[in-house]
This record gives sequence, structure tokens and C-alpha cells, in this order.
Amino acid sequence: MYNDLINFIRKQFNEPKKFIPLHEPRFYGNERKYVLDAIDSTFVSSVGAYVDEFEKMMCKITGAKYAVALVNGTNAIHLSLLLAGVKQGDEVLTQPLTFVATTNAISYCNATPHFIDVDKDTMGLSPTKLRKHLQEIALLKDNKCYNKNTGKRIAACIPMHTFGLPLYIDELAKLCKEYNIPLIEDGAESLGSFYKGQHTGTFGLLGTFSFNGNKTVTSGGGGAIITNNKELAKKAKHLSTQAKIPHKWDYRHDQIGYNYRMPNLNAALACAQLEQLDEYIENKRELSNLYFEFFKNYQSIYLVREIKYAKSNYWLNAILLKNKEQRDVFLEYTNSKKIMTRPIWSLMNKLEMFKNCPKADLSNAEWLEDRVVNITSSVRK
Repeated sequence: MYNDLINFIRKQFNEPKKFIPLHEPRFYGNERKYVLDAIDSTFVSSVGAYVDEFEKMMCKITGAKYAVALVNGTNAIHLSLLLAGVKQGDEVLTQPLTFVATTNAISYCNATPHFIDVDKDTMGLSPTKLRKHLQEIALLKDNKCYNKNTGKRIAACIPMHTFGLPLYIDELAKLCKEYNIPLIEDGAESLGSFYKGQHTGTFGLLGTFSFNGNKTVTSGGGGAIITNNKELAKKAKHLSTQAKIPHKWDYRHDQIGYNYRMPNLNAALACAQLEQLDEYIENKRELSNLYFEFFKNYQSIYLVREIKYAKSNYWLNAILLKNKEQRDVFLEYTNSKKIMTRPIWSLMNKLEMFKNCPKADLSNAEWLEDRVVNITSSVRK
């Protein structure tokens, strides 16, 4: 059957022999025009019309009141943690099944990741598992939540919408509110994904996105924070521009800031890409439907699909194999045939720098780690 899949993928991408990557960008619109316009304007760094336009487009797409353009998704998470009040010595709840950027950003704050299991159907942080864990370890004091086992404050929660699949984010938001834990959504992979008609990234205090070269739309390198909180948006923009006090000529700074603003050149590319977002997602959802029909004939492989009330961008299609052995055979065969596939990330709690971090039962994440493979998911030409 693996050979049938190879033939199916080559047919969908109209590529009979050459290497087919996992996810590559498409530039069908105004990318060249807007980038050249930015060059002609001479505003190529973090000040320019396309930066402003990008932020407006992000608000329109997500429904958020405010958006702040940044250099990448990792510093969007870092800045969001600072905005939420995460400090040295705090703990931040997150999932072990994620890209390392999520946990790295927590470490930038000198805080500690605290790992909570995922749900098998969404591969995102599980509200059920989190509630059970908090009932065992949480202590509410002075309107703050503490881990009674470590004595540390639980300062934030960062779930991730894995591969663009929305998790049970409304339940998670309700739970975090109950325990007074600020919710920051890692929506790096979920631009254009919705849950119960609401865009991912808008359920919590802040939402973050990535526009890396392998995302649904790209700015080469880029990120964004969205929020409905005017003061946080204002502070995000201030901190991301080296905390410079606005003035016509003076260089004065009122706190430690960061060089995190998106350059106008990248924003020009992003604006052209965002213009095509709906078309791209329609194309990718159609591909996922074709995969679904294909895998109906093979009981040994299951295609992961969106849950009820969710609309996924299907950034990367994911399949479940029976076990790790079958997964490894599949990976070896497909890549040997010049069809790029990849396993899901190693669990964060197994990495050397995070192996001693607090964690709950992670049985679902461990089960998924042995079985999940991403398959070719680019927008078809």
C-alpha cells in the first residue's frame, strides 16, 4: 500500500519523479510587486506601510482588535509571556508534544515548563487532563495559582493548536479562568483555523503566530501577537522596538526592550501571502479530503481529522501508524522514494534541558510520539 500512496501523492502534486517536500511556499500573487515597492520606498526595516497593513490584515482575519508584527513566532511567545507577567522562578503549563520553540521561549523568561498531556484526537493540550492535575497540585492564594508541590507560581498556560488542528480551547480557557492562569495560545501553525466559529488565538489573553517559510503563508521569517487588550498591544509594540520612548530625535528607553519588530520587506511579502490565505486553505482542505478518501481503504493507517465544531487549515496532514516499528518502516520507504515525510517531534520532557521539569501523566503524548507521521501537505499548483 505504501507504493500506492507514493503514486497518489505524485499524482496530486503532478510530479512523476522529482523530490516532493513536506511543505513548500507558493508565490502566486503580489509578492514580487509588494517587495519591490517596499525596496523602492527605502523603508525596508521595521518602519513602513506594509508593517501597518500586515497588522490590519491580521486583525481582519482573526477578529482580534489588535495585532503586533514581530520577527518570528518564538519571540512572539517570549514577548507574550512577559506581557502576561511571567517572571523568573515561575512555572508555565504547556504540552510536551510541541515544537521546541514553545518551551525555549518559557526558558528565556527563566521560568520552568510544566508539562501536561494532550488529547489523542487533537494532539493539543487536554482540558480534562489539566483539570485532573490542577485538582491534585494547585493552590489558590491571593488570587494567584501555585504548585503546592514546588511552591512556585503557575504564571501562564500555553497550549498549541498542533498542525493547525484546533484543540478544545473553549474548555481550556474556562479552566484557566477558574484557576486565574493567563492563557496564551500558540497558534504558530493554525492561521485560518477556527473553533466554534472563533479564530484560534482569540480565546486567551494573547495569541501568537508564525510566518516561517514552511507555514501556510510566509513572510520568510515573521511572527505576530494578537490580543483584544489595548494596553497589552501597546506594551508589546513598545517592548518590541527596544522600549524606545517616541520622540523625533532623542534616543531614550525606559526599560529593557527587544529588537523584535518585523521588517517592512518581510511584511510586504506577508501582505501578498495573506491576500491568498482563503484560497490556500481551500486547496489544503481539499487535499486533506482526498487523503481521507484514500486512507479509507487501509485499516492500518488513520488520517487525523478536525474535531466537531473545528475548522482546520490542515497545515500539515498527520497520519497514525499502528506502532513505532510500522512508523519507522513507513518513514524509511517514503523518504527513499523522494517523498518527504517526518515523525512528530520528540517529547519536550525527554530533551536534556527539560528532563527534570515537572510533569503530569503523559501517556497520550507518549502514545502519539511513536505513531504520528506528517505527509506531504503543500498547496497544490
